[in-house]
Amino acid sequence: MPGNRKPLTDLLDWIYPPVCAICSRGLSQGKALCEPCAERMPRIAAPFCDVCGEPFQGLIDGPFDCPNCKGLSFHFEFARAAMERSDMVLDLIHRFKYGRELHLGGDLGKLACGAFSDRRLAIALDEKWPLVPVPLHRSRQMERQFNQAEEIARSIGIETGLSVMPLLKRVRRTETQTRLSRNQRMENLKGAFALRKPTPEIGALPGIILVDDVFTTGSTVDECAKVLRKAGAGRIAVLTVMRG
Repeated sequence: MPGNRKPLTDLLDWIYPPVCAICSRGLSQGKALCEPCAERMPRIAAPFCDVCGEPFQGLIDGPFDCPNCKGLSFHFEFARAAMERSDMVLDLIHRFKYGRELHLGGDLGKLACGAFSDRRLAIALDEKWPLVPVPLHRSRQMERQFNQAEEIARSIGIETGLSVMPLLKRVRRTETQTRLSRNQRMENLKGAFALRKPTPEIGALPGIILVDDVFTTGSTVDECAKVLRKAGAGRIAVLTVMRG
């Protein structure tokens, strides 16, 4: 429970006085962002695509699917990011992911929790859908020494009380997706994921929330959802910190 961590965070604050990762203001209680900087983060608000969560400017009445999702079929029901793409959010994610600034994971998870204002994720919260982090290949996790999606999911779990279930493993190391098109990404990821063993009765779960740091084309989470569907999963949603 968060309350049990207070003596540890007090000690760490004394040894390593924390400062805000954005403005360098002094902090306490294990935080990485001050309140003003956390509030400045560009949150996604309606209107946004009901499928991929892409935000749009202007007046749009009611649910809609964006042009990027027209004609596409995903193995998940919908994806929802909490933050719009911005240099500020992307910098935090890169520092966490590649710079190993692990203390940022807690605040990134807290930012991601803003997506639970979406009525669809509010249902998932009420029904206690477990959080399933997108896995890294074991060789990449050894290099990085942690899985960013798992750390973010753990933080979300602390904030919401949802359990974290690492149901998936990455069985094939793939090349980086950064410069690939959506079709190339889909081809790159074929057969890259599998279920961990032993696996609980997935079909008995009320639903699943796949967790990752960024949603770009949806190729990675869709391949994960495909494996979970084959295992009997019913409802699957995707939750990320940022919409890429």
